[in-house]
Amino acid sequence: MKVAIYGMQFSEALEDFMPELLDKFREKEVEFQVEEKFLEILKFIKSINLENVPTFKSHEDMWDDLDLFFTFGGDGTILSAITIVQDSNVPMVGVNTGRLGYLAGINKKEILPYLDDILAKNFKISRRSLVKIHSPGLHLKFPFALNEVTLMRKETTSMITIDAYIDGQLVNSFWADGLIISTPTGSTGYSLSCNGPIISPETENFVITPMAPHNLNVRPLVIQDSVEIRLIVHSRVPKYSLSLDNRLDSIDVKHEICVSKADFMVNIVQLNHSNYLETLRQKLFWGIDRRN
Repeated sequence: MKVAIYGMQFSEALEDFMPELLDKFREKEVEFQVEEKFLEILKFIKSINLENVPTFKSHEDMWDDLDLFFTFGGDGTILSAITIVQDSNVPMVGVNTGRLGYLAGINKKEILPYLDDILAKNFKISRRSLVKIHSPGLHLKFPFALNEVTLMRKETTSMITIDAYIDGQLVNSFWADGLIISTPTGSTGYSLSCNGPIISPETENFVITPMAPHNLNVRPLVIQDSVEIRLIVHSRVPKYSLSLDNRLDSIDVKHEICVSKADFMVNIVQLNHSNYLETLRQKLFWGIDRRN
């Protein structure tokens, strides 16, 4: 078996299990490679053995025959890891050493007790859709997002206007700070903070959520993800901000953005005892009210 290990920052929680985790990999003859920058972070753990560990830094360097891709951090770590995993279909094991953990659903205290099940692939797979953007003349290294695509005002306090078309038909001209096109996975992220709905990840939808709209009758809109959404920005300044998950770019207003469903999905590992509704209850503190 071959696995990859990825993280973005040091956490004291890593000292609690990472040395033993790597020892167990070696004991079970699991080959592993570590992302180049994360390897340097792990060197701060004195008891860890990192001698002659293979590294990678991009999708091209990742082993072609990987069985599992481990991430250590929070949901932001998984979003960054997507740019490396891309369309490889390798299952992603998200170990939560951060705070939130919708995507990184395996608690740091669970990784060692459930490691045998994970290596035996005795788990559930949650397949998650992505959005893709396209714009003539605009070249982005990885034009995909797992959570959302967001268009926002830039270098101005004034609202921008975003004309939104679905399959060529005008939906609305949004006067707002910006517009979010979210996947079901991203419905519990930025979109939710802008009063968007929560959508179960197995549904085939997009959510169009305005950010601080000028008109109070403008509300989030749920649509099928088989459509193409075309977005045209009008602004008092020549640029606007475009974000794909946690990646941000400055874009000329001359660039229209077309949003559609990506032709591949990512596979998120879930332990057999976990489920999406339970995660919602825990993360959103449902049922905490004493009247329950």
